[in-house]
Amino acid sequence: MNGPIRIGISTCLLGYRVRYDGDHCLDTILRYNLGELIEWIPVCPEVECGFPVPREPMILSGPPKKPRLITRYSGKDYTEMFMEWILEKTDELAGSGLSGFIFKSRSPSCGLGDTKIYTPTGEIVRGNGLFADSFRKRFPFIPVQNSEYLYERSKMVSFFRSVIVYKKWKEFLSRGLVKGPQGLQGPLPFKMT
Repeated sequence: MNGPIRIGISTCLLGYRVRYDGDHCLDTILRYNLGELIEWIPVCPEVECGFPVPREPMILSGPPKKPRLITRYSGKDYTEMFMEWILEKTDELAGSGLSGFIFKSRSPSCGLGDTKIYTPTGEIVRGNGLFADSFRKRFPFIPVQNSEYLYERSKMVSFFRSVIVYKKWKEFLSRGLVKGPQGLQGPLPFKMT
């Protein structure tokens, strides 16, 4: 394969102390065992958006399809500011050559399917964090995975196979060896999870 395999990753998974409590969630397998094979593109939505470390924890609250990003104790709503940053960041990532993304589980910004959303009726449902959701909508063919699912060997192998296939497909497209389906601007003609 030409060039490095670039995978986006929640910054805290690489051991950086960017979480709300000033801690990290270092994943030693990702950082130390795979770090030589992969060029990690770290992203911490909260810090890059301008929130300090440490900071008040945030939650998703409201309708499950359009939740708001609210601070847990003071109730401040940062949704608009956060969504503006997401638009800028996804534009930036569009040119970065990503072949996959690993999101921190249960995060109000990065969770994939396991983030708590507090509904107006008092029910708690599970959904995507705001950044992960926007990323998937913007880049529907880039393989993504929840960090906790990678503890299962079969899911880790499946994810990295998908990453390699996606990278190879993009290389074929860039060299004119294959043509992407019309209207899709070159991504794979199927979704990979």
